Amino acid sequence: MMLSTWEDRFTQAVISLWNAEAVQEGYKELTDQTFRQIFRSSPYFDPENTFVLQDGNEVKGFACGCTGDDLPMGDIAGYITCIVLAKDSSTEENFAVMLEALEQRFRTLGKKQAEVLFFNPMRLPWYIPDTPKHEHNNAPGVPVDGTLFPFLLSRGYKERSRQEAMYLPLADFVVPEESRAKEMKALAEGYVVGLLDPGSVHDVSDLLDRLNNPLWSKEIPECLRDGVPVVLAACRGQAAGFAGPVIRQENGRGYFTGMGVHPEHEGHGLGSLLFFKLCDAFQDIGTDYMSLYTGETNPAKRIYEKAGFRTVREFAVMRREL
Repeated sequence: MMLSTWEDRFTQAVISLWNAEAVQEGYKELTDQTFRQIFRSSPYFDPENTFVLQDGNEVKGFACGCTGDDLPMGDIAGYITCIVLAKDSSTEENFAVMLEALEQRFRTLGKKQAEVLFFNPMRLPWYIPDTPKHEHNNAPGVPVDGTLFPFLLSRGYKERSRQEAMYLPLADFVVPEESRAKEMKALAEGYVVGLLDPGSVHDVSDLLDRLNNPLWSKEIPECLRDGVPVVLAACRGQAAGFAGPVIRQENGRGYFTGMGVHPEHEGHGLGSLLFFKLCDAFQDIGTDYMSLYTGETNPAKRIYEKAGFRTVREFAVMRREL
């Protein structure tokens, strides 16, 4: 076996390998276009951190990692995106060769730890089990039912948390009856929740600063500026919480980046109101389904379950100190 760093001549063989092996573990097929979008055209693509394992002229393995000082923890961490091996080459030795190559590249770049984490900018879409190829746009860690998870554990990677992927066909969504009383109570306390006019709500930046999520801080102001619907909770003109944006993707999925409530406005039932309004907004524009992931101990999981979501897969967030 020979390990090589990336050259574009490997593209078609890697796509074929992916479609033969990674798809068996639930990932979506790759095409020329999606390979470019996810990997080759990413600003975080590094040919020296992308490896191909060959047996003669035959591609048997593909591994990719990425780094960037502007990523969360990017000054100290490298992200593992994937390690894929052909079935007849799926040995611990070959996994180790590819993993060690990724880790060595991280060390060369001065990184202190290797992460498998949802902040990875190279997003790998996967199919939701037992659905008509409904898909989620990002794998938030290592699938615990896949081959890579036990291997990483054996190589000293620690499971730091577990993310549960949840799914709801929107034809099944009904606003819970208890939500009506909550909304009236919040209104009496001065809160308005809905698809609000962005111009009527000030201080969205303060809300996002307090929530301290880099993706939300980037995406939500852009959506409000561009007129993309966002569900907001407001109190006397100040943003107290958000859920969204409300975007129906071409595949019928409802895309939203997240949901959060300002710490000073917690305890008023805003989280559940925001989320139910979000589901309602997606249903109104003909969205087929929603999917999300959440920590298994996240209190918001109860809100999702009340909306009708069910857990369909689990992913591990993992780290190794280098």
